[in-house]
Amino acid sequence: MDFRDAPAEVAFRDEVRSFLDANFPPDFATDANVEWGLFNGARRQIPGHADFIKEWTAKLNVHGWGAPHWPKEYGGGSLSVKQQFILNEEFSWRRAPRPGGIGHGWAGPTIMVYGTQEQKDRYLHRILSGEDAWCQLFSEPGAGSDLASLQTRAIRDGDDYIVNGQKIWTSGAHRSDMGILIARTNPDAPKHRGISYFLLDMKTPGITVRPLVNMLDSHEFNEVYFEDVRVPKSQLLGEENRGWYLAATTLDFERSGIATSVAHQLIVRDLTRFARESEVGRAAVSNRDSLRNELADRAIEAQVEGLISYRIISMQDRGEIPNKESSIAKLYSSELDVRLATTSMHLTGMYGQVNDREDARSIGGRIPRFYMHSTTSPIGGGTSEIQRNIIATRGLGLPRA
Repeated sequence: MDFRDAPAEVAFRDEVRSFLDANFPPDFATDANVEWGLFNGARRQIPGHADFIKEWTAKLNVHGWGAPHWPKEYGGGSLSVKQQFILNEEFSWRRAPRPGGIGHGWAGPTIMVYGTQEQKDRYLHRILSGEDAWCQLFSEPGAGSDLASLQTRAIRDGDDYIVNGQKIWTSGAHRSDMGILIARTNPDAPKHRGISYFLLDMKTPGITVRPLVNMLDSHEFNEVYFEDVRVPKSQLLGEENRGWYLAATTLDFERSGIATSVAHQLIVRDLTRFARESEVGRAAVSNRDSLRNELADRAIEAQVEGLISYRIISMQDRGEIPNKESSIAKLYSSELDVRLATTSMHLTGMYGQVNDREDARSIGGRIPRFYMHSTTSPIGGGTSEIQRNIIATRGLGLPRA
């Protein structure tokens, strides 16, 4: 690993820091406004939030940082993977809103590669400007880890496809304008070869979005039902029955996990301050000497997580493709999220059940929300079991059972 920035990268890091100094209001990232964990960066809808995000997006786009991995011809930054890493790292330390989402990370790059000129002209600038929010309509009740087993059908009818079926765990579908949909167009083909990829207007008649409210009483996920939904052929992306290969497209942008590593280091910092300065924290540490060691363990583990991120970005910078390394990073990050949340509960004791944003004894209710949300970490984005299998087979060369 090379921990040092090259001279040009030092200059870029200074540029990013200067931009944040001049444009990002520190009070936007105060404890009262920011959540913890793998949804780090999520914010309460404070007054002026929507206007700020609109202005912030416009400022990022001036620099090409709204989509740093996109080519400049499409309004992106054409940044190298190391520059993307630096941008992501510096934004994370400030808890500043980072570029991303389904539109920026999946829909846009896939449209660039496989879309017609009309599709590029229609959608790419609206993704950058924030005019269109996108969701990902992939997972189904019987097709999660084995996504190629999906059953949602899209049957050709003249110049349209008629879609029937169901998707589940669709993040943000209730507030999305567009969605990327994969559906089976040839039921007789091998399961990977009969799938097509569509760009779907979420306001199309026949689409029903139903909320899935989690134990945080938060509406993040949804079920989406399709009942005779007509999708114009012009919304097919790429070739019919080749959608699986579009969905599996490897996107060439920084995926080191540095944002989560920084988020965890910031949580450790917040917990340490709580243990030193609050009556509840001081009492917990004085009554349980093991809590000091527990906090120290979390601090060390968050630093190790950062080293794993640096290893991955060093590989990408050399043109190598992280494989087992990415699975190691995801597994380590997910499990650390759970351990950090557990330590948070140990530190606050019974007050860890107080979900009140005004109650300092649970750090504004962050502790119980973090703890409940952490249960999803070993599942979302690829389960810990899948990551262990990848590490075992691709990393250690172990045979499949």
